Amino acid sequence: MSIRILLADDHRIMRDGLRSMLEKQTGMAIVAEAENGRRAVKLVRRVKPDVIIMDIHMPDLNGIDATWQILSECPAVKVIGLSMYSDSQFVVGMLKAGASGYLLKDCAFDELARAIQAVVNHQIYLSPSITGAIIKNYMELLSADTSSFSPVLTSREREVVQLYAEGHTTKQTAAHLNVSVKTVQTHCRNAMEKLDIKSIAELTKFAIRQGLTTLDN
Repeated sequence: MSIRILLADDHRIMRDGLRSMLEKQTGMAIVAEAENGRRAVKLVRRVKPDVIIMDIHMPDLNGIDATWQILSECPAVKVIGLSMYSDSQFVVGMLKAGASGYLLKDCAFDELARAIQAVVNHQIYLSPSITGAIIKNYMELLSADTSSFSPVLTSREREVVQLYAEGHTTKQTAAHLNVSVKTVQTHCRNAMEKLDIKSIAELTKFAIRQGLTTLDN
């Protein structure tokens, strides 16, 4: 039986390249593609993939929070983070969210194929170029129980912060999340109070520092 794979990346050319390479592999099948984290969450419920190749930085809902949501509903799914960034905060963020692997986008295709096979066999796979530093950092974070991705904000508050940071209005954010404008305002106010932030500009800076979004989105 083929390994069912979902590709989540906001760049179409990246998804096309991954699809082209993976479909040449025996025993692997691409069952869906998503252009952002929110779409990935919805597709997982419908297509039930075995493995998700998840970009870290995507608009609407980033890969880390999408991984949290997906694995809270479907813990058997294996997620491999894929990013151009080797910063420990992103790798640790994905691992804490429950991802089984993390690769850099400049890795060779053979490495991606090995990573998929590894996570399907219930192993953790990290790009060799980041393994040493990340394991050291991760163990320090675990022992201190501190991380930039510690759940200070609720999942919904993080979603609201990301959408505001990406320039969505309160009304647009409410429509995106299928909640009322008042609910969005409450989540935003609670997040700002928790973070001791006084303006949307400061909130945007926080979102970028924490990897919820990037200047590119």
